[in-house]
Amino acid sequence: MPTIGINRDLLFKSMGRSYTESEFDELCFEFGIELDEVTSEAREIQKERGGDTAVVGSEEVLFKIEIPANRYDLLCVEGLTRALRIFESREQVPHYRVIRPQSPLQMHVKDSTKSIRPFVVSAVLRNVTFSPASYASFIDLQEKLHQNVCRKRSLVAIGTHDLDTIEGPFVYEARPPEQIRFAPLNQTREMTATELMKFYEVDSHLRSYLPLIRDSPVYPVISDRNGVVLSLPPIINGNHSKISLSTKNVLIECTATDRNKATIVLDTMVTMFSQHCADPFTVEAVDVVEVDGSVSQCPELRSRMETVSAKAANSHVGIEESAERIASLLTRMSLSAELQADGDSIRVSVPPTRADVLHACDVYEDVAIAFGFNSIAKKIPETNCIGEQFVLNKLTDKLRLELAMAGFTEVLTFALCSEDDVSVKLRKPLQSAARIANPKTCDFQVARTTLLPGLLKTVSSNKNMAMPLQLFEVADVVLLDSGEDVGARNDRRLAALFYGKTAGFEVIHGILDRVMQVLAIPTQRYRVVATEDSTYFHGRCADVVVDGRKVAILGVLHPDVVTHFDLAAPCSYLELYVQALA
Repeated sequence: MPTIGINRDLLFKSMGRSYTESEFDELCFEFGIELDEVTSEAREIQKERGGDTAVVGSEEVLFKIEIPANRYDLLCVEGLTRALRIFESREQVPHYRVIRPQSPLQMHVKDSTKSIRPFVVSAVLRNVTFSPASYASFIDLQEKLHQNVCRKRSLVAIGTHDLDTIEGPFVYEARPPEQIRFAPLNQTREMTATELMKFYEVDSHLRSYLPLIRDSPVYPVISDRNGVVLSLPPIINGNHSKISLSTKNVLIECTATDRNKATIVLDTMVTMFSQHCADPFTVEAVDVVEVDGSVSQCPELRSRMETVSAKAANSHVGIEESAERIASLLTRMSLSAELQADGDSIRVSVPPTRADVLHACDVYEDVAIAFGFNSIAKKIPETNCIGEQFVLNKLTDKLRLELAMAGFTEVLTFALCSEDDVSVKLRKPLQSAARIANPKTCDFQVARTTLLPGLLKTVSSNKNMAMPLQLFEVADVVLLDSGEDVGARNDRRLAALFYGKTAGFEVIHGILDRVMQVLAIPTQRYRVVATEDSTYFHGRCADVVVDGRKVAILGVLHPDVVTHFDLAAPCSYLELYVQALA
């Protein structure tokens, strides 16, 4: 979960009161977040430098607070303190308003953007008053959103501009990089987009974003009516329109590959910082003129209505509260709620700040948080089900213990392997195996159909160990099965391998007898029947048959199989089909 660092004094000032450390820790816990650490800038620098005492940094107290990953509205001090004040019933849920001027600004989208970053949304904050703290918070929220919901700018990139330095209407288009020329943020020299890519290759912050568009024949760009470049999303804004402490009117634009995420990000930005406007919680709309000529107003800041049942909320949370009480609990969580005439239904208004509320279950979760998890009475569920260990796993654990006591060492190998591992190296044609549709490496192309390759690879990686090596593994293989919904099934296997100066077939045979003894299968019920298998040495291979069913195969591995895994000493191997005996 993301962690935000907030100056304690600024936090308490925004809250309108002071707290002791334990009081604020308790408030955070009740609200469903966590006060993770109390530190300072100087201590953080000292920690990064490994205890170096000669550091320069502020000694002001910082609260590091852990926030749920889907609560984007809590990623800045404005949103966090607003939510906590509402939770403490010291403030009402604000009403966010979108103002549409007679001649709204327009953002024209060109058809060329379809191939790279097709969506854009925009809004204006008018008459903003920034303080050093709120300005820093404004910049910091953009970065946190970029790392969170924006998925490192791959889904959404945010651009903020001083509206008084540019003129609308604005154009969002895609051009060849050599046709884009501007001075990037905090730079005075103009450069083309191609030059910019080379310039930022050594920038520790921006270089990770360059691959998002670098190989495209066209780059997205936003410019004003005079051709001034505002931004080259998702890389960097232009220096001409950069905002500062003195900025009064802010244009916010979000370009995206996902329209829904862009809407969430824009709504979060304007709802958090519209409180600094001369008319708090008001946002000026921008008309986005799409490629087909249709016009959409941004932002919408629409509150979604959700109707939930008080009875269902009580059932899900495990409490017995009145519908009126549940409605008041939801209001404390910034979800305005009204009881309906039937006495059970509650109409909940989900504000644009709460993009995390997707379903009635999310509303019930907020009921539980506001009620207090520690206040929910513990009780035994009203069911008569008694849990017990899965039979196959119970048998598997018993077999592991027995092989370990027999002197074998357990290994855990990859469930994926190469095609050659289960075919060429085992002297067999490629059998039907579950294939990986788009393997990233030739070492992981198919799901294993036998445990043998993994054990031989383990031996090969430990050839410097003293012989003999006695290894075992109890794990699943994957077999194609048209009778299953997914076309394949897991099959539990036990594999034991002996690698030494002699083949050690008698040791592997002894392991088989011990397993049968543990499974209470008398010698009269199982037989070792000679067979031929290309993986094994001629005349040194056998099937194990119990009540007429093949349940295992054992033998001395063929020399070619051994050498295929870069080994030189003989090996004996047993593979038991555990599910056939469970």
